[in-house]
Amino acid sequence: MQSMTVEQLRATVGAGGVIGVTLKGQGGGFFVEIATRSGQDAMLVKARTTEPRRFGNPTSALIVLRDVGIDVIQIDATDWNPDQKDMSRSRQNRADAMREAHEAAAYNQWLAVEIQEAIDDPRSSIPHDEVMTRMDARIARHMAADE
Repeated sequence: MQSMTVEQLRATVGAGGVIGVTLKGQGGGFFVEIATRSGQDAMLVKARTTEPRRFGNPTSALIVLRDVGIDVIQIDATDWNPDQKDMSRSRQNRADAMREAHEAAAYNQWLAVEIQEAIDDPRSSIPHDEVMTRMDARIARHMAADE
């Protein structure tokens, strides 16, 4: 069986080379099998590897297939077992990743405002060496107070 990426599938569909698509359940996931006019069936694979692209639920697969222009598919759930679903890629993990991304974006926005305020500050700048001298003296005072 040949392998085909989403972009290759899109091109094949555009050229009229796809005669059928089956969403095949296996274990806890779904895989896409493609029947082509040339007679060489193919499996949808990930973009950067030849590993079959696995969908955790059929809706995700349908979205991808619809996007490339495939509106009619067959579903084979013979070997599908929802109890074998990979829970390491759960909604909670995705929600945590999205929350972290939003927090990072909020921090970046805050930092950009702080930097712009510093740039726009009309007061004269203090040379780096002078700031470091002041900080060294301040640290020395605190160290002496702790002894």
